[in-house]
Amino acid sequence: MVPQEKASEGLDTLLAGMPEWGSEFSRTFANHAPMVLVALDRIGGAPSQLRRFFNHYRDAKQLLPFAQPLERLNGKSWKTAIGIREREPDLRVFFAGEVTRLGIHEVLKLYLPDLADGIAASAFHALMRTAYGVLRADGTDVAIALAYWAATYLRLPAAEGTPPITRDPAEVLALTAAIEPLHGMTLHDLLWQNMRDAGNVPAFAPVVDWLDIGPDTMEKMAATALSIFAATQHFAALHIITGLHWIRLLAPHCSEATLHRMLRVFWQGIAALMGELGFPEMPDRAAIDRWRHIQVPDWPGLHAIAAQSYDEHDISLAFSASEEMKVYGDPLYRVVVARRLGLIGDYTK
Repeated sequence: MVPQEKASEGLDTLLAGMPEWGSEFSRTFANHAPMVLVALDRIGGAPSQLRRFFNHYRDAKQLLPFAQPLERLNGKSWKTAIGIREREPDLRVFFAGEVTRLGIHEVLKLYLPDLADGIAASAFHALMRTAYGVLRADGTDVAIALAYWAATYLRLPAAEGTPPITRDPAEVLALTAAIEPLHGMTLHDLLWQNMRDAGNVPAFAPVVDWLDIGPDTMEKMAATALSIFAATQHFAALHIITGLHWIRLLAPHCSEATLHRMLRVFWQGIAALMGELGFPEMPDRAAIDRWRHIQVPDWPGLHAIAAQSYDEHDISLAFSASEEMKVYGDPLYRVVVARRLGLIGDYTK
């Protein structure tokens, strides 16, 4: 394995050029390269693998150059640009100044309360970029990420403060699956558009208030996410596992109230993807326990295989799942990654 120091030098060289590329390419698909390069480095990717991945990704996705600013924003006017993709360059200049003025921790503490309700921005990819900026403690990356979050801010039905009905995230998803108007909706290629459309269904509006958020909510969400992905291997379910890793990276930089809001709206966004997921049922505990005992390679072996992939989601999942397993200790994380990488077959049959 290439020594970490040398690998990181290769990463820094590549990342230095990332601000030149747009946060999105055709049809508002998210540019994963700045984050996945970090994940690839963290799982042991060599500089040559990082360069190979980026060159392939750049050409395959036909990345676009980042646009130029149009109009200066300040502490009072920046909110006028929320949800307007064309204003991302202006927001980037604004947040760059704020990071310089306040530093990473204080800028997140100040602005995450304003952005929390829009955490579904770009189907959580703005959250992803913010988390990776925090992971690297890089102010430039954090400023870019916050600008992207603000520009792609996705408004879902606001919480009304009605009493919650369950502490179980899985029950929220089951109750959402019972909302009849969500069935048969036209699905788009982009997850954020499916979340938006579900959010426009009147019967979906109460969902955001259903979950009782507490100290163990994130752990319960993580267990639910892992179970759903283990059962389905669905692309959208993969984003639940990774998304919770990203929220966990931001947690030290916001108040408990802001963290709870992010979790609430994050789960609302996941509930809005139930149609995309095919309204899955949770596997039973016996099945989950059986799956977690399947023999698969340890993380070094899984990471080495993932590092060879051109699929950004293989790399993202391999990194986030290994980080989540450090917290929760569930060996099922290794099993789902092994299946994603094609090392084992469908164990659900």
